[in-house]
Amino acid sequence: MIFPIYYVDGSMLGALTLDQLRVLVAIADSGSFSAAGRKLMRAQSAVSHAVQALERSQQVALFDRGGRRPHLTPAGAALVLQARQVLRQADLFERTAAGIAGGLEPELTLAVDALVATHPIIETLGGLMRQFPDLVVNYRTEAIWGGEQRVRRAEATLAICTLRPVEVQDLHATRLTHLELVPVVAPSHPLAIEKGPIARDKLAAHVQLILTNPDDASGISYSVVSPRIWRFVDLARRLEFLLAGLGWGTMPRHSVAEHLRAGDLVALPIDDPSIVPEPIPIYAAFHRDRPLGPAGAWLLDNLQRQRWP
Repeated sequence: MIFPIYYVDGSMLGALTLDQLRVLVAIADSGSFSAAGRKLMRAQSAVSHAVQALERSQQVALFDRGGRRPHLTPAGAALVLQARQVLRQADLFERTAAGIAGGLEPELTLAVDALVATHPIIETLGGLMRQFPDLVVNYRTEAIWGGEQRVRRAEATLAICTLRPVEVQDLHATRLTHLELVPVVAPSHPLAIEKGPIARDKLAAHVQLILTNPDDASGISYSVVSPRIWRFVDLARRLEFLLAGLGWGTMPRHSVAEHLRAGDLVALPIDDPSIVPEPIPIYAAFHRDRPLGPAGAWLLDNLQRQRWP
């Protein structure tokens, strides 16, 4: 029968302690029981006792004692790797708990609309991970208006997103930048040869590629002209279809700038604000009932300092 073994300075993990695992790793790192004792500032007998207790509790021989000095058995070598992992997780647990006790969020989820430029987000998240290395950070790319919905459903801490043209009293929104949309087609598309402002009826004669949100029950669509609509959730997938000449659509200028310069896409001359609206504001938004913690506040401040395209 195996009885749990308690140490004054050890936390229990079933029938073993973190202290026993620290002793095991110290022996593996230092090469001997006596060296481990010096490293841990303990008598060699205390080190030996800890190892023997660990072997009894786990019913496995960790060291071969047949030679001049004990050395790890194959089972011991395998379990040292597990011990290191457990100790790393225990250390992370303690640091995370200390952070939460000091007011740090247990985790932070950022939801970013697919239309938003990527580079400033990458820069900010890199800084966040350096500033709060133990914080659990979740990242989500969302369809249009998806970030706003995630925040409202308490599925995201902060959203980088466009906001619907309706009241948003429940959200605290900070404007970060604006998004310029440009209507484009491939050079091979029939609309590419149009010179003057293109009338709505000419646009309606061709397939329009639009970005949509499959979770949006309202079914609202903006800037839709054509009765033939192909809907996309993924901005990159829609770009592939535009480059293939399968339709026309409006894209964020930052996502097609290189293709316009290279001639892979052509900007359409459309002078109709109902089709190509004025630059759209991009916000960082969080719910007023769920104020940001230290990491969220740092994230928001850093996002405001970024250079946006």
